[in-house]
Amino acid sequence: MTTHTVNRRDFIRVTAAAGGGLVLGFNWLSACSPSSRQAKAAVHDLNAFVKIDTDGLVTIMAPNPEIGQGVKTALPMIVAEELDVDWKKISIVQAGLDTGKYSRQVAGGSGAVRSSWAPFREAGATGRQMLVNAAAAEWQVDPAACSTEAGKVWHKESGKSTGYGDLVEKAAALPVPKNVALKDPSAFRIIGKRMPNYDNKAIVTGSIKYGIDTRRKGMLYAAIIHPPAFGQKLQHFDDSEAKKQPGVQQVVSFDNNIAVLARSTWEAMQGAKAIKADWSDDSKLESTGDYADNFRKILDRPSQEKPRRKDGNIRQAFAGAARVIEAEYAAPFLPHNTMEPMNFFADVREDGVELYGPVQTPEKAQSDVSKLLGIPKEKIKVGMPRTGGGFGRRLKSDFVTEAAMISKLAKAPVNLIWRREDDMGGGDYRPMGLYRYRAALDQEGRLIAWHHHSVGVTGNPSRQDSFPAGAVPHLQVDALEYKSPVTTGPWRAPNHNFIAFSEESFLDDIAHQVKKDPVTFRLELLEQAKQHPVGKVDYDPDRYAGVIRKVTEMAGWGQPRPGVYQGFAAHFSFSTHVAEIVELIRAGDKLKISKVYCAVDCGTVVNLSGAETEVEGGIIDGIGHALYGELTLTRGRPDQTNYDHYRLIRMREAPEVEVQFIRNNEKPTGLGEPGLPPAGAALANAIFAATGKRLRSQPFIKSGFFG
Repeated sequence: MTTHTVNRRDFIRVTAAAGGGLVLGFNWLSACSPSSRQAKAAVHDLNAFVKIDTDGLVTIMAPNPEIGQGVKTALPMIVAEELDVDWKKISIVQAGLDTGKYSRQVAGGSGAVRSSWAPFREAGATGRQMLVNAAAAEWQVDPAACSTEAGKVWHKESGKSTGYGDLVEKAAALPVPKNVALKDPSAFRIIGKRMPNYDNKAIVTGSIKYGIDTRRKGMLYAAIIHPPAFGQKLQHFDDSEAKKQPGVQQVVSFDNNIAVLARSTWEAMQGAKAIKADWSDDSKLESTGDYADNFRKILDRPSQEKPRRKDGNIRQAFAGAARVIEAEYAAPFLPHNTMEPMNFFADVREDGVELYGPVQTPEKAQSDVSKLLGIPKEKIKVGMPRTGGGFGRRLKSDFVTEAAMISKLAKAPVNLIWRREDDMGGGDYRPMGLYRYRAALDQEGRLIAWHHHSVGVTGNPSRQDSFPAGAVPHLQVDALEYKSPVTTGPWRAPNHNFIAFSEESFLDDIAHQVKKDPVTFRLELLEQAKQHPVGKVDYDPDRYAGVIRKVTEMAGWGQPRPGVYQGFAAHFSFSTHVAEIVELIRAGDKLKISKVYCAVDCGTVVNLSGAETEVEGGIIDGIGHALYGELTLTRGRPDQTNYDHYRLIRMREAPEVEVQFIRNNEKPTGLGEPGLPPAGAALANAIFAATGKRLRSQPFIKSGFFG
């Protein structure tokens, strides 16, 4: 085992629970109520904890919001592994927000497992060592002579064994060891295995409760009315007819919104339909075509801003190049389309505020409500049910602050539920953007200069340290921001989701134009980045090359098969290297995706089942949006506000996906997002292989190649 020193202040507390039991409290977990199970060791008014009852049952609190990425299962697996318990005797409970005891209580950036790997291992290992010390003291043997397995301590020489439940009270009285031995990965019994999602049964049977299911005594349902177009302002509204609708209790207005409160969701939404509102008519409201035209005008002018990155001298390199290749790629707006509509419960009272609902950033929600209402954060409690999808939409807290304000104005507990149209029509989209590339090559076809010039709505549309940065001697990244009233925000794998498409498509284009195999071309660039690196990079050339070689082996790249067309792409995001190959076949006069191969280097895989699901879901999501995803605007008004006009990939269209992970003992890296970015590029490159045509804008359905 590797010795690891626990040196965090107040990192672990050990107490004896009332009635017996060992409680390990962690400074990143929050306070919670006891399990509904009638445990022998009752726990009251404790901070966040892992509890071992005298009957051997272990309760582990799940600190991060669960939005379908599997952290409610994966994080407890880490603790259970080092604690050396029987997974079947684990109970997992979702924690609430506690900013004093949690660190990074967020569902975003594919960071939950990455940030929790070391502290959760240390916590489990510390508990295990204390139980070993208790058994050794009882048997009067050297703790080093004892071992653990499945919730028991063993002494091989004497043949003695004792369950954790029989040791917890004695262990609680012992000092907390300052140095603990972490397991060698070869001894893992839980980590790396396929474990079913902890909530599976509850989900399948319908017993699990989402935020939209929240019920409270005296609660009203609220429907929200936002401006129909971005940039419009509320001038006047008439609620007389709305108040005549059955079940409608109140109508309130704040900022630029109107809310109707009623006894049920249906009654609230029917009341909202009866509202007559006048909105300002701004002649400057822009349509999708306006954005596209303005983007090109901006890129046609020399940039006045400092480059995001500048290696070498691209002007000289392009002037002396044997060949210059140029291309332009267009990204549309995309909504998030979470399966569970946006909703949140708020109860604003004189003595404090209760917030409860699906949110990816509970601390931000608490802080924003505190600022809005002028209420101290310590008086605002935030609870988190399982969330029916986030994809970045619930990183923002606009729907939370709306619920809080409505509750305050109505003087009642409120469950605010948006319609699908409210969310798709209300923004926080993946930004629209335009990406222009130029590449310079020498006489031997080597890439000597690269220029990325892009503009996007509200935000930096570039990833300046991503491949091929570091592999090209002359490289410049100019990324500009276009101000717009359209609200944008993080969308699954922010920036990476389109950068991977544009850059990997362009690299494929360059390789074909210089008559090089696209995979060989990239491997040569990675070798250049390894042997003669230029500036800072965010990827590891060896690990990057490793996934490329693995996926080409999986897919039989370079071994032609009649009627099968392959496209390759790779990308690094959230500390994870991913390479993918899409296979197309012909179905009549159309193309069909038959299979996708994917190789991933994400370090140690905690839950193999969950990891495969995350990658497969990301790939299908990436392919679906590349094929069909587009939200357009007409004078600031969204044209697609529900699924009757917004196309998503269907189950029958989802291809077979084969995923393999590079096995190593590196610490875990991100996984919820990295599978998505290369998918669109691999598909576009496969389309080129099948048709000889380059698709440089999404969605691909407009090409006519797909049904």
